[in-house]
Amino acid sequence: MGIYRKAFGSAGEDEAERVLRRNGYTIVLRNYRCRYGEIDIIAKDRDTIVFVEVKTRGGDSFGTPKCGVDSRKKRHIVHAAQSYLQENGLIDCLVRFDVVSIERIGGAYVCEVVKDAFGEDS
Repeated sequence: MGIYRKAFGSAGEDEAERVLRRNGYTIVLRNYRCRYGEIDIIAKDRDTIVFVEVKTRGGDSFGTPKCGVDSRKKRHIVHAAQSYLQENGLIDCLVRFDVVSIERIGGAYVCEVVKDAFGEDS
C-alpha cells in the first residue's frame, strides 16, 4: 500500500473515531490484527461490542465506500472478531458489525454510520 493511501485511510479512521465517539460509542481498540485480517475499530455501544470497518474514498468513481465491503471482506472481519472475542474471554457478549462510510469531498468529510451492516453469518 502506498504512503498516500495509508495516510488517507488513517485519516479516515481518525474521522470515523470522532464520529463514533459523538454517537456515544466507547473506543476499545484500533487496528486489531490477527491471522484472519484486521479490524479497523473495536468499540462498545452500551452493552454491545461493535466491530467497525471503515471505508474511505475520495469520491464515488469506484462506488460508495460501503459498497467496498464485499462478502470476502465480511468473512475476514467475522473470523477476526471471533478471534478477538476468544482471546479476551468475551464469547457470550452481544456483538454487532458496523460500517463507517466516509467520502472526502473537497476538504470535508461526509460520514455515514451503518449500524448492523452485516451479521456473523456473512
